[in-house]
Amino acid sequence: MKILYICTHNRCRSILSEAVTNHRAGDVLTARSAGSQPAGEVHPLTLVHLAEAGISTTGLKSQSWDDFEAFAPDVVITLCDSAAGESCPVWFGQAIKVHWGLKDPSRLDGEAAAEAFRDTLRIIERRVDGLAAIAHMDRHQWPDAIRALVADA
Repeated sequence: MKILYICTHNRCRSILSEAVTNHRAGDVLTARSAGSQPAGEVHPLTLVHLAEAGISTTGLKSQSWDDFEAFAPDVVITLCDSAAGESCPVWFGQAIKVHWGLKDPSRLDGEAAAEAFRDTLRIIERRVDGLAAIAHMDRHQWPDAIRALVADA
């Protein structure tokens, strides 16, 4: 299953989701992340907290969803409310589209930010484990199973 995580600036939540997905379920899921208005750099705390969790940050970068036309994702997941409200490129085609609203941990400072990053990583891990289980189902079962996963999250 190919997943494209979308967050407007592609510098925190979508990057976290891409890295966690490829780390935890890279054998059944292939994840990328992008934004409609990419910041051009990954938030430094995103890299710090991924490394702290033992997750590789190699190759992570903030990039435009225009860079992924050839990726042809099976699932497009928006992570911020502003991205959920944007018109997606037509090339997303038949991809299953869902919203996983996550609070932005990069908006906080100090220990509050550290705890928010850890909480966000735990949420993403649970959801990725669910997606990995869904990937083993028949493809026609994916839409309902993914929507149920989101509803339970």
